[in-house]
Amino acid sequence: MISLIIGIVVSLVVTMVGTPAMIKLVHRLHYGQYIRQDGPQSHLLKRGTATMGGVVIILAVLLGWGASALYRGLTGGQAVSWSAVLVLFAMVSMGSLGFIDDFAKVRKKQNTGLSVGGKFFGQFVFATIYAVLALLIPTKSGFPSAQAGMSFIEHPFFSFEFAGKAVAIIIFVIWVNFLMIAWTNAVNLTDGLDGLATGSSMISLAGYTIIAFWESYHVKGGPKVGYSYAVSDPLDLTIIAACAAVACFGFLWYNSNPATIFMGDTGSLALGGLFAALSIATHTEFLAVIIGGLYVIEAMSDVIQVGCFKLTHKRVFKMAPIHHHFELMGWSEQKVVVRFWMIEFMFVLIGLVIFYTDWASRTGLLV
Repeated sequence: MISLIIGIVVSLVVTMVGTPAMIKLVHRLHYGQYIRQDGPQSHLLKRGTATMGGVVIILAVLLGWGASALYRGLTGGQAVSWSAVLVLFAMVSMGSLGFIDDFAKVRKKQNTGLSVGGKFFGQFVFATIYAVLALLIPTKSGFPSAQAGMSFIEHPFFSFEFAGKAVAIIIFVIWVNFLMIAWTNAVNLTDGLDGLATGSSMISLAGYTIIAFWESYHVKGGPKVGYSYAVSDPLDLTIIAACAAVACFGFLWYNSNPATIFMGDTGSLALGGLFAALSIATHTEFLAVIIGGLYVIEAMSDVIQVGCFKLTHKRVFKMAPIHHHFELMGWSEQKVVVRFWMIEFMFVLIGLVIFYTDWASRTGLLV
């Protein structure tokens, strides 16, 4: 518990101190945000706002988890877990790709950075590295960092090992690529209003903090009674998720409306990669669809808008992603953000109830 508190405190301090320093640095370099011209006209006033704030979020998570790991190493001789390193790799690698995209935007002084092909190629490379290492690298817990299959909670309802290990690895790589690309782009689409993606990520990552913490108390081979989970190093996953949630909390102080800094693709891709990796590491890939329900709604609104326009040349929404639709209906930006936070909070509550109900039913508490 002390290690968790250390991680939370360090992450919060880094974010609260680092974000204003980042704002000053970005303004000194004249790296302000460029706004899409086809969006709501009120957003044009945000041109020049500091961007790439995701750098601070990433640093806060790394330093928070690092301080916690150092404490556990000095007091208990605990070694760093590969599961934690891989989840952090997913966050940092996707965030690095977002940083390149953000940097290209400010250098070109426009709202387009990397090409779609270039971004997808980067996501493919990093997701493939994560997938292969997660399956093959042995961990101190004895359980792999990921399992070759699709899981709702814990046990795969579809295993990829039906045709041997080699085929399982190939299918798993494809599956992880889908998850990484889907979640990074979904969080990126959600990041369209001041504080929307930051607050939503804080809520969803708090949900994963609870899930990973519960798994750490009921890990297979542990002393607790009831159903147990064959998850590798869930305490480390708890600390990472908590540090990320707290980093978003601290960043929200500066990112809430009117925002003085945006997280940029650096932050949205990093948080999306982290969310995907946590779902894989905790064996809850399909439960994540509920926990990250707001991201799903945002992404699907964009897919529906594009698909219907291509088929019928008519728009379903005034603008996609859907948060812009409500803005153009006359809702204030603050009202859209707060109500969307409430929706995400409800999704997380539903996900946690399902998670606990699954544990209780497997334990025999529910009949």
